[in-house]
Amino acid sequence: MGGMQVYPAIEPSATGMLAVGDGHQLYWEVSGNPDGKPAVVLHGGPGSGSAPGMRRVFDPERYRVVQFDQRNCGRSTPHASDPEVDLATNTTAHLIADCERIREHLEIDQWLVWGGSWGSTLALAYAQTHAPRVTEMILVSVTSTTSADVEWITRSMGRIFPEEWARFRAGVPEADRDSGLAAAYSKLLESSDPSARDRAAQAWCEWEDAHVATYAGHHHDPRYDDPRFRMCFARLVTRYWSNAAFLADGQLLRDAPRLAGIPGVLIHGRLDISSPPDIAWRLSRAWPGSDLVLVDDAGHGAGHPSTLEAILAATDRFSRS
Repeated sequence: MGGMQVYPAIEPSATGMLAVGDGHQLYWEVSGNPDGKPAVVLHGGPGSGSAPGMRRVFDPERYRVVQFDQRNCGRSTPHASDPEVDLATNTTAHLIADCERIREHLEIDQWLVWGGSWGSTLALAYAQTHAPRVTEMILVSVTSTTSADVEWITRSMGRIFPEEWARFRAGVPEADRDSGLAAAYSKLLESSDPSARDRAAQAWCEWEDAHVATYAGHHHDPRYDDPRFRMCFARLVTRYWSNAAFLADGQLLRDAPRLAGIPGVLIHGRLDISSPPDIAWRLSRAWPGSDLVLVDDAGHGAGHPSTLEAILAATDRFSRS
């Protein structure tokens, strides 16, 4: 993870599959100190799956780190890359309930909640529902997945990347090009024609790769080269985005006062144009006890050296509380 002084790579001390209903089996793993401070990592996407590198931002002597693959992605089953898999039982409410099932399964009373990108939307929704279970929060590349945010990322960002966006828009039928593009792609990804599905997944992921490239040194995300990952990711993201994360409009900002008393650090790249910094700024204003860290030279994601430095400072700070 770059040149930062992240902690050494470690392997999980425990792994398993947890049945959470509706035919879903969630892959989970625990690493670090079995007697350490519990922390759960909520991955992005939706559909990215958990990343081994995230273990390295927590002191393994001080933390018990819980990771899991959200419904229909990563090593959880059934997998969204299979066109036969129905995603009807995959909503934010389902994922919030899954967090609680994993916490109870691992016999954890309270935990620190870490969320990145889409994971920050889920972390906020979870913490606002189960505030007594949350000791602290660390949110990176803060998103709220409102309909306005989705419109910004799928349409307004075309002003920053006009050529890439023109290709993205051209990937859906002409009749759908002036309405919600996430919904149009979601429909294509449910097509009975395998080649139409594949083209849609490719086009969606090309746009995902483009709109985060707002800072020097950005690299192509190699995960998008894997057809199985691409299909899973595209189906899940377009489902959630076309439904504004299945949340009431403005809900996460409206309910931010529910987080009062939970210390939080919001870490956001100033060059993150696809998820503009005002999302994190507005949230920090509405959440008593939160600190906003704007990273001047970083864009979207946790991998930039300056962002990593801020994450490590936050996990270090909370390891002592």
